[in-house]
Amino acid sequence: MSPRMAILIVDDSLDSRLLIQRFLEDAGHRQFLVADSAPEALRLLGADGSPPAATVELILMDLQLPGMHGIEACRRIAGDPRFRDIPIIVVTGSADDASLAEAFQAGAVDYLTKPINPVELAARVRSVLRLKAEMDQRKQREAELIETTYRLAAAKSELQRLSAMDGLTGITNRRRFDELLAGEWKRAARDSTSLSVILVDIDHFKNFNDRYGHLAGDDCLQRVAIALRDTVSRPGDCVARYGGEEFVAMLASTDAAGARAVAEHMRAAVESLAIDHAASTTATRVTISLGISTMVPTETGSSEALVAAADGALYESKHAGRNRVSFRAATAGTKVRRPVP
Repeated sequence: MSPRMAILIVDDSLDSRLLIQRFLEDAGHRQFLVADSAPEALRLLGADGSPPAATVELILMDLQLPGMHGIEACRRIAGDPRFRDIPIIVVTGSADDASLAEAFQAGAVDYLTKPINPVELAARVRSVLRLKAEMDQRKQREAELIETTYRLAAAKSELQRLSAMDGLTGITNRRRFDELLAGEWKRAARDSTSLSVILVDIDHFKNFNDRYGHLAGDDCLQRVAIALRDTVSRPGDCVARYGGEEFVAMLASTDAAGARAVAEHMRAAVESLAIDHAASTTATRVTISLGISTMVPTETGSSEALVAAADGALYESKHAGRNRVSFRAATAGTKVRRPVP
């Protein structure tokens, strides 16, 4: 049920309240609240914490009220975030410029002088309510625009996150890794710090798929990816799926010894998953081979040399029996052993 919309009439004179209400009824208005003092008006609005008597769309406030003056009541209503959007028309016995200026400063939007002219009353109330409706619609549109903007920003953020994620394993994908590596290369070149890359390959993965099926293969890739990802936690480090059964790790500000320690941790972490691999000629469980390379980047160099050296080290691990870590130093002239997709 929609809230009842009412006009609040505040006047200490019963005759004035009844007269204003009758004029407004003749103009087509039907819902009213009446108060004979400012405190009573505030209570009807719910300013004291009690439930409001109705949803008030307009206040007609007499300035000459006992106890609390009408200007002070305007100030309190306009200063409360709950009521500041309710327009106030002040009613005064004399159009004193100073009093009216003070009333407008307190939050009033219009005024009427006594004795009340019914035509003027109806016209001013109609005008103020029309303006209020336009303002309410504008605020609603602004709120909807803000909500739409927020949802678009959230959707864009989610799309960016998904575009940087490998769909199967849930870790960083190759494209995003290349972007991160390029950025870290520039930072390391500027700071003259070491940068290490580890390339990882699941041993005899084709045999695993042939023996256990592609669903089991996907599950294996997912578990290996998480195990590798969990071995690094520093800002600037990253583990990504490089393609197929290959993964890659970037270790910022890490020398050869540090990279070797991380690689050994990765190798042990995957082996400890104890995933059966009866089709492997290396072990009875899933294992990985790793290749490491480290260098201090230069502004004129390229990260391709670093990746190529790690790839060469991975090649050595495979030909030395797999399930092991190998290291190859990177130089500016190191060539990529195979094309990078």
